[in-house]
Amino acid sequence: MKMLHILKSEPDNNTNVLMGILSEGNEETVFPLYEGNPDYEALIDQIFAHDQVISWW
Repeated sequence: MKMLHILKSEPDNNTNVLMGILSEGNEETVFPLYEGNPDYEALIDQIFAHDQVISWW
């Protein structure tokens, strides 16, 4: 299963651990919104290309 993690802010250690647990055995992609100017068109494409999307604040 392809899993997309969308990050609004830089993840702390707990978030990284949870992302790792949830992604275990899956193909994982991380899309950081907090870095510079995110490409929202690319984000939309990524959302439709993945089976599961998780948004992290």
